Amino acid sequence: MTLDDLVGKNVIEERIKRIYERDKEINSVLRIEKVEGNKDGNYFGIPFLVKDNILVEGTKTTNGSKILENYNSPYTATAVEKLLKAGFTVVGKTNMDEFAMGNTNEHSAFGPVKNPKNLNRVPGGSSGGSAAAVAAGYVPFSLGSDTGGSVRQPAAFCGVVGFKPSYGMISRYGLTAFSSSLDQIGVFANNVKDVRTVTEIMKGKDPKDSTTLEHDKDLVKDVDIDLSQTKICIPKVVYHENADDNVIKQFERVINFLRSKGAKVDIKDIPELEYSVAIYYIIAPAEASSNLSRYDGVKYGLRNHALGLNKMYKATREGGLGIEVKRRIMMGTFNLSSLYYDQYYSKASKVRKLLSNKMKEILNDYHLIMTPTSPVLPPKIGEKLKPLDYYLMDIFTIPANLTGSPAISIPFGDVQGLPFGIQFIGRYMKDEELLTIADNFFKETPRELKNYV
Repeated sequence: MTLDDLVGKNVIEERIKRIYERDKEINSVLRIEKVEGNKDGNYFGIPFLVKDNILVEGTKTTNGSKILENYNSPYTATAVEKLLKAGFTVVGKTNMDEFAMGNTNEHSAFGPVKNPKNLNRVPGGSSGGSAAAVAAGYVPFSLGSDTGGSVRQPAAFCGVVGFKPSYGMISRYGLTAFSSSLDQIGVFANNVKDVRTVTEIMKGKDPKDSTTLEHDKDLVKDVDIDLSQTKICIPKVVYHENADDNVIKQFERVINFLRSKGAKVDIKDIPELEYSVAIYYIIAPAEASSNLSRYDGVKYGLRNHALGLNKMYKATREGGLGIEVKRRIMMGTFNLSSLYYDQYYSKASKVRKLLSNKMKEILNDYHLIMTPTSPVLPPKIGEKLKPLDYYLMDIFTIPANLTGSPAISIPFGDVQGLPFGIQFIGRYMKDEELLTIADNFFKETPRELKNYV
């Protein structure tokens, strides 16, 4: 069922009831907070959920953190405003890794989210609540944010579609900043068609966000390309030593399926991709340490009183921030320090440029780069992994954020009873091309592989 099938049917109260009935065990929705859309809009009566780092006036925006537990949104994000104008209704805010820092949605001050497909497994992060809510059938679509794969990876883990548009396609005004040069609002849905519809409504130049760009192509309309004309590049880094053997076997099935449809699929060595995780974990924490400095107990949010300003800062941040956020702030502050700026942040920025140039070069010859969305299957909740093991979960998704490229995760059956997702990375600001190919792929995939069953 697509959004078009729901037009004219007011299903809001039915879906809210479903959340109340089932979400106690999943914990994907933090609060039911209804903000009604335009009654004259084409999509009135259709609900959606919003990740709790995106502002919606009339709701709280906690960022999954104790430090903002009682923060009321003073305005509405541009992307949400456009959806409300089209008639869609916000019905609540979704759980997330604190300040969007995490890969499993266990780093929330309000408890972990469980994967609806297997309650013993994580849903992925940091937008795990939004992915789980769609997978559980609460809403036809939801919004998340993607800084290094935080829409695509949970989409893969939960067996739904997750799309990160080109950087600048959708306004970030009203999205809490984590890493400003990487952050992007993205969409979860059960099919590519709905992703196209929602992204088309949200896209466009915003005077409140100087990084936004005009895009004159209609994302809902197909461009003239089918799978038999598609040229696909697979980087050798896919066969990384940390990749799960069963994931690689399923990936090979995708390659065979595409070749059976006439697509050209080549494997190429792109050595620059091997540095993407290292680049990301220098640049993203550095930008985060700057963006999160505003949470000091003075301006808004939690204040833990202590004698003296420095002690108040320390007490507030100690009590209000979780371990993963503290870890990344410390990493970022170190990377930006005067002693190490040139050695780390400056060098990472230069290598990021080299990676961008190489990706552009590859995508001049190919329509897209293809990888598994994640090198591993969803870990068990509470499974003890080293921080580096968590960070390497993003090895395939990070390059799209570093280069600003559009990227999408599409479900392709299951591996050992767990959802599996395939990732397409497209050409910058050619989102209409990527979405056409992705939609064709989704439609032509055998029914039993379209969604996790």
